[in-house]
Amino acid sequence: MGLALFDLDNTLLDGDSDHEWTRFLMDEGVVDRETADQANERFYADYVAGKLDIHAFARFAFEPLATHPLGQLEAWRARYLRERIEPMITAGARELVERHRAAGDTLVLITATNSFVTRPIADLLRIEHLIATEPRRVDGRFVAEIEGTPAFREGKVMRLEQWLGSRPDLVGAESWCYSDSHNDLPLLERVNHPVAVNPDPSLAEIAAVRGWPVLGLRRNADQAQRSANA
Repeated sequence: MGLALFDLDNTLLDGDSDHEWTRFLMDEGVVDRETADQANERFYADYVAGKLDIHAFARFAFEPLATHPLGQLEAWRARYLRERIEPMITAGARELVERHRAAGDTLVLITATNSFVTRPIADLLRIEHLIATEPRRVDGRFVAEIEGTPAFREGKVMRLEQWLGSRPDLVGAESWCYSDSHNDLPLLERVNHPVAVNPDPSLAEIAAVRGWPVLGLRRNADQAQRSANA
């Protein structure tokens, strides 16, 4: 039995769940479109460039969670999952997850995106274990701050090690990590089998130098595979 770690955004999803959640809230009129769109694009560009301030981003991204009652947030989230997220899950991503499940591996979704957004996505993929950035709660309500260590860059490794402390059965197990981003280099270096999925240019270059496997799991990859099998 091994350990299979999956990044979410642009890896198992053909898109970014955090970025799309803000776009969904803009379309619903929950947040001001002009202000939110500018901030959303700026933070996403910072992430791609490897210079994201995760705490500043959290203050922006968690503001709607802190402003609205949980019941309303859950209603919005259900529509967001159905309309925005389910179409992002490609056949190739599902096949990858199921291949590790069939091998008896322990599956973990490990993502910088917050757990309010990603817990139900993990459920859609039938991945029991989730390591995500946690929004802080005070008296049962969200506040626009991170609780503990964010699951971002080196923080993913720290959170993984904490989680593994309760899983002695996985000590010494073969491990895989699938990610698209150079931001996940610390996690990719932690496992026996790093795999670049839909890699950004920086990760693609690193994978080429180090001889890491590269996978394409985007929708156009699914379409190409169907055409090849036709």
